[in-house]
Amino acid sequence: MKKIILILFSVVYMMSSCNVASKGKSYSNDVNDTLNLVTYAKNFKIHLIERGYKLTIKDGFGSDKEYYLFNDTVTVPDEFLDEQIIKTPVKSVVAFSSTQWSVFQKLHEIEKVKGILESNYTANEEILRLVSEGKISDVGMSTNVNAEKLINLQPDLILYTPYSGIDFSYLGELSGATMLSFPDYLESHPLGRAEWMKVVGYLCGKEDVANQWFDDIARRYETLSERCSSVEEKPTVFSDLPFENQWYVPGGNSYIAKIFADAGGDYIWSDNESTGSLHIDAESVLLKAQNADFWRVINSYDTPFTYQRLNDENELYPLFKAFKEKQLLVCDVRECGYFEKSQYEPDVLLADFIYHFHPELLTEEWENYSPKYFKRLIK
Repeated sequence: MKKIILILFSVVYMMSSCNVASKGKSYSNDVNDTLNLVTYAKNFKIHLIERGYKLTIKDGFGSDKEYYLFNDTVTVPDEFLDEQIIKTPVKSVVAFSSTQWSVFQKLHEIEKVKGILESNYTANEEILRLVSEGKISDVGMSTNVNAEKLINLQPDLILYTPYSGIDFSYLGELSGATMLSFPDYLESHPLGRAEWMKVVGYLCGKEDVANQWFDDIARRYETLSERCSSVEEKPTVFSDLPFENQWYVPGGNSYIAKIFADAGGDYIWSDNESTGSLHIDAESVLLKAQNADFWRVINSYDTPFTYQRLNDENELYPLFKAFKEKQLLVCDVRECGYFEKSQYEPDVLLADFIYHFHPELLTEEWENYSPKYFKRLIK
């Protein structure tokens, strides 16, 4: 009997040793991708490692950037000392994009943000107040960052938006701050873009809060999308206004095209495979979209946006069916903070279009819903 017990003990011990070994291996730099804590986003991953997290970001230009996040109370394991380490929660940040600082704001961590770009483009009252009080500094534009002002802020971290042809690495070299690439705009799935909130959540040491926030959004979005998946009559829709006779329309696999489809709409360029914008002359757009049921437009004018104004602007506009029948769905970015908030409210954005396309599907928690971002232009 003792011999049997000894054998069983030995087997259990060997199994435990194997588990510990495999567990240790999964926490090494070569993490198992099945342990990725990200669901929808394609351009970043988060893996659990020994005492912290590994954050991997695709910058969109053929390279991955790796960061290792450790709580500031934790001793960093020796095997990670040569890696790019970020101690959390971060204490001071410069955020280049409103989609970055808006998450700090939502998580009640805005005091960590010491600098932003282009504050003149936001109508966010709290941000404007903090800028006016000198608690947040405006450090310029994405194409012309004021390096001296940024360096004086002595940030621990700079969240930057990578663009082709612009190298921001010198800012890290001059300031000593860690440069963290934040290419959220490359995500074509609405929930993929929204999931970037997790990056800020983990940086702030509020991963549980950010994960729950995202999970609630994903549940609502997927529920709405499922309701629209079986609709038979899909209204046609096209997007945007021309600039210098060139119409920059979203590709068929773009972020907004996905939302149109999930809302039970038929996007005019849905057969296109691009995730970016297509450059099309205005006459070609008229030929393809003249009879579309809806027309989605972003409005950033300082003066009233009306059908009369559009009529005076371009003689082609009144030829569109959506113009004639007053089916323009317009978002006033000054009024609703579209560029700051909508990325993290894809469920709300989806509900906006369902309200116009299939209002009968907005039931239960969406009962009596009124659009937040895109409203039908009446006058």
